[in-house]
Amino acid sequence: MTESPDPPEEATPPAAEEAAPAVVEVVEGGEEVGRLPLPRRNRGEVFGIASQLLGAARIRVMCEDNVSRMGRITGKMKKKMWIREGDLLIVRPWGFQEGKADILFRYSRTQSQYLSRKNLLPSSVNIFQTSESPSSA
Repeated sequence: MTESPDPPEEATPPAAEEAAPAVVEVVEGGEEVGRLPLPRRNRGEVFGIASQLLGAARIRVMCEDNVSRMGRITGKMKKKMWIREGDLLIVRPWGFQEGKADILFRYSRTQSQYLSRKNLLPSSVNIFQTSESPSSA
């Protein structure tokens, strides 16, 4: 009597585990408007604010970890999405050069304010908050 071997277990590819990015459902007035991607922390992505336009697809970005990096606009975004100073970005710092990063996504002003209202932005990059009451000095 020979026992049949167990069928080989299928290994899930690494891409399948990370295929579902972290997203926020945008619901306005009871109906879904769209989805917003969030930085994938397991890949090292962070929020950043475009602080200075340098030219040649390069932008000085102030990241949420209080490090100023030179961001490079990736090829798929280069001519399709324009970035201005003060825009909220998702950046991925380079592992081999600390002062540089790739810019992966740009949020519109409305999307940035939505993330700010939902308290999804760290305080270091939250420049989109609206002050309801004037602060007394």
